[in-house]
Amino acid sequence: MGAEHGRPSGAQSRISQWLRRRGRTGADGGGAGAEAARREDLLLAVAAAGLPLAPAAHPAGYRCSCDRIGCPTPARHPVSFAWQTQSTTDPAQIERWARHQPGANFITATGMVHDVLDVPLDAGRAALARLLASDVEVGPVAESEGAGDQGRMLFFTATRGTPEDEDEWWPCELDCHPETMDEHPGLRWHCRGSYVLVPPARLPGDLAVGWVRGPEFALPDPLTLLETLTDECARYAGATRGDADHEANTAAWPLRG
Repeated sequence: MGAEHGRPSGAQSRISQWLRRRGRTGADGGGAGAEAARREDLLLAVAAAGLPLAPAAHPAGYRCSCDRIGCPTPARHPVSFAWQTQSTTDPAQIERWARHQPGANFITATGMVHDVLDVPLDAGRAALARLLASDVEVGPVAESEGAGDQGRMLFFTATRGTPEDEDEWWPCELDCHPETMDEHPGLRWHCRGSYVLVPPARLPGDLAVGWVRGPEFALPDPLTLLETLTDECARYAGATRGDADHEANTAAWPLRG
């Protein structure tokens, strides 16, 4: 997916350099070499935007590459328990990870530089259209594919997890924890103590995570997006409940005349 919506801010030159790199072996060829070079460029662009990265699990068939039996978040979690301290924007380290772990996904730790507002895919698409039509500054946006209605849209914003007054910050457990996300089917606010996958990422079942708007866009204040996102999540929840009620009514046992 490309960054086709809106215009990036002026502070994008470093990121654009990563996206235009062509000098590495295999970048001008085809197949796996070109795909690996493109993956590395996209990861370096994320790091150049200041978003810290760490390696994550990846699909192994329809399962997760980790050793955990019945992994609750297959291919969506870090490979190290020390992911918060391991996360970095150092391009040399990210290149080493990408080249030594060619199948790995990557996560970005939220609450340090950025937060992520994570909403159902249909609600997110409607909200993005409304925000852009209203000339609201929208930052990077990614889509995470999912089976059925499990797809999500990720809005990357500036963080509110490190305010000047430390009494004002809240841990992510008050909104959403990565391994208990099913409890939050609507809007999930990833802040301090959480993480999300960054594109390009692969998920079980040939699903993927990709950019709709790339990391060259400046991070907005999350509060400028929140009202529209919550409004569209409420619409989505209402439509979902309506569909469920309709299915329940039509699936009832037939009445005898």
